[in-house]
Amino acid sequence: MIRPELVARFKPWREVAAAVLTGLAGIWIFSLGGLLLQPLGGAILAFAILWGWGAWRRRRFAVEIAAPGLVEIEEGAIRYYGARALGGEVALRDLSQIRLIRLDGHAHWRLRTRNGEAVLIPVEAAGAAALADAFAALPGFDLGAAAAALAAKDAFRTVWQRPD
Repeated sequence: MIRPELVARFKPWREVAAAVLTGLAGIWIFSLGGLLLQPLGGAILAFAILWGWGAWRRRRFAVEIAAPGLVEIEEGAIRYYGARALGGEVALRDLSQIRLIRLDGHAHWRLRTRNGEAVLIPVEAAGAAALADAFAALPGFDLGAAAAALAAKDAFRTVWQRPD
């Protein structure tokens, strides 16, 4: 019913659209008035604004899966199971640097630990979009800078470094 190219174009915006619709519902509930509905509508609107702001910043991380492998984030650890290349695991508390590197025209996150070990994770791997939430937990991490690095075509760019 809907053309596939149109669906592909609007797919990264679906979470933002859901937040906008939730905000509109909050405004509607607020407009009904009363001691119960106005605070409830205001709370829904505040939730929708925070959700929409986060979704707006995370939308660059959601790319079509085109690289082999799987990214899993569990209990403070980032695991990459590579199909062709080596995978690895890095604990968030051990990270010292995050870089975005382009190899053969494809972007990869290079996660380096304090011990000098590094893991390369393709941006286009399955589950890589969840890295935005994991990275946001790091001290001083700027999600906007990471989104700008994804949009840029630099060969490599340091996105975050531990402030030790």
